[in-house]
Amino acid sequence: MHPLAVLAALPTPTTSPGFDENTVTPGVQGFFAIFLLAAAVVLLAVSMVRRIRRVRYREEVRLRLEAEAAEGDAPQGDRQD
Repeated sequence: MHPLAVLAALPTPTTSPGFDENTVTPGVQGFFAIFLLAAAVVLLAVSMVRRIRRVRYREEVRLRLEAEAAEGDAPQGDRQD
């Protein structure tokens, strides 16, 4: 038998008497869970930006040092001061 046919044959769940669908809230636990999740995302984003900036600065310094080293290796007649 096909799995969808099995699911279609199951009875539809019903709500218990006195249950109001309009008053269901996640409560304090849901608020704290979302707050902690948002705080973790913000901290990860700050860390990522800091690491990307550090890599970019290191690359700039490396290129500057390579340029200075290449300039120092040039023959005296080719140097422009």
